[in-house]
Formats: sequence, structure tokens, C-alpha cells
Amino acid sequence: MFQYRVKSYFQAWILKSTFMNEFTIKDIENLSGIKAHTLRIWEQRYQILVPKRKDSNHRIYNNEDLKHILRVAYLYHNGYKISKIAQLKRDELKKLTIDSIQPSHYVDAYINQLIEASIDFDEEKFERVFSNALLHIGFENSILQIAYPFLERIGLLWVTDHVIPAQEHFASSIIKRKFSVAIDGLDHTIRQKRDENFLLFTPEGEWHEIPLLFSQYLLKKNGFHSIYFGSNVPLEDLKYFIGRRHIAHICFHMITNLTKEPIDDYIQQLCDAFPYSNIVMTGPQVNQVITKRNNLTLINDLNGFKRFMEKRSSARHWV
Repeated sequence: MFQYRVKSYFQAWILKSTFMNEFTIKDIENLSGIKAHTLRIWEQRYQILVPKRKDSNHRIYNNEDLKHILRVAYLYHNGYKISKIAQLKRDELKKLTIDSIQPSHYVDAYINQLIEASIDFDEEKFERVFSNALLHIGFENSILQIAYPFLERIGLLWVTDHVIPAQEHFASSIIKRKFSVAIDGLDHTIRQKRDENFLLFTPEGEWHEIPLLFSQYLLKKNGFHSIYFGSNVPLEDLKYFIGRRHIAHICFHMITNLTKEPIDDYIQQLCDAFPYSNIVMTGPQVNQVITKRNNLTLINDLNGFKRFMEKRSSARHWV
């Protein structure tokens, strides 16, 4: 029943938005960082956007509207007055957005360009933008500062039922390919400590795999042995495996919690089932956790996991 419910949610949302060309004002707010109230004022005062209306009179925006407001938001966040932005034609706005990119602004610029490429399913543009980021700031910084915030911005819309999974799957598949190359390219001669191993997974109903792949990359780079279970893993599968092999650290990442099952209940099940392992939870849903257990470590983001892992690596070298 549990698996069926998860599958039903997932299929319903995919069906709703596979060919999605409509966004609510809440979607625009989440993706641009501009409050809905401000967007409404801009609409009335400057005609920044003139959205269509549903029969219910709610605003709806299409792909071009979203790309336009992303460019407006980028300039606005970087010091341009909205009154000046409103005077620009769309072509002028696009050119100014490109010309105004400064080194200190590159993160927002890259994220917005990746969102644009995803909206249009433009693989060539997505590859070009991501490769440019890799060239300028390297793999780890590209993931931490650009790819993950980009995916989180889109992925968190699942929580509020403002979903665009088709675009997210498109982008994720490209980034996963980058991870395959990066992980395979790490030095295979690094000696791995198997006595302090890590098992990586996401719980049932959690499909976001990019943070997990980054964790695997960091662990291998720092000489830790990891076992990769991937996404949407039932608790019974963990019990079967760990019942036959000791795991020092059981790590999972959670962004959406689509099942709406109480997170604390799930964590308590893990802590009780594996009392001799350190349960490490990462991701935005950490902020919802109340449970405190001796074998539980809560880490808000990937930077935090990187510090956690590097600290253990440094301590290990002193032993």
C-alpha cells in the first residue's frame, strides 16, 4: 500500500506536468526569488508581465514569461532599478543580462541560465553553461554553488505541489552523466578504509539522487569506502544488507518527503534498527527533525557533509 501511494503521487505529478507550459505566480516566486506581492505591483505599475488568467481569475505564466522574469530578477538582484529595467525591450533586456555578468554575480547567472535551458529542454545550452562553470570554478564548486542550488530550487517546488518534474529529470540526467565521468576519473590507487565505510541511499519516495552522487564523489576522493544503494530504497532492503555486513555510517538525503510520512518516525526506525551505526541525515528536511539520538547526525546541506567527511578524514590520518 505504501509503495502504491508513492507511485500514485509520482505518476500523477508526472502526468500533470510532463508537457507543462504554465506556471503559477507561486512558481515564479520560488524560481526567481521575487515575492508574489512584488510581482503583482510590478505588473500593475510597470507592466513587467501581463499574465493570462484562468477562469478562476488566477494568474498563469508560460515558458517565455518565466524566462523574462528570471532576467528581470537577475538584474534587479544585482542593483538595477526596476523602473529602468521596465523600459527595456525583451531583446535589450536579454543582452543587458549577458553583458552585465560580473565575477561576483556568476552564481545567479549560471543558475538562471540552467533554468532557462531546462524550461526549453535545450540540452546544447545546458551543456554549454555547465561546462563553462566547470572550466571557471571546477567540479566541486560547480556542484555546491550552482548545480545543487539550481536543482534544489526546482525540486523544492514538489513540496508545495508546484511541480515541473519533466524539466528536473531532463537536467538531472545531464548532471548525472557529469558525475559518472568525475567519479570514474578519481585516482583508483587511493587506499580506502573499509572499517569506516558509508552506505548511501534515499528513502522510499525520495527520488533526488544528485546529492547522493556528490557524497559518493567526496567519499571516494578522500579515501573512504562507500556502498551506493541509490534512490527510493525500502527500509527492509537496508535491514537485509546491514544484517549481513557492518556499516559504520548509514547516510541518506531528503529533499521532498513526498509520502508525507512523519520524518521523526522514520529516523527512529533507523536508529532502532541499526543501533551500532551512525545514522547521517542530510538535506532541507533536516530542519523538520525533532528527534535526538546518540547515533544520529543531522547535516543541513552538502557543504556540511563535506566538512563532516573531511573532519573524519583528518582525524583518521592522526590515528
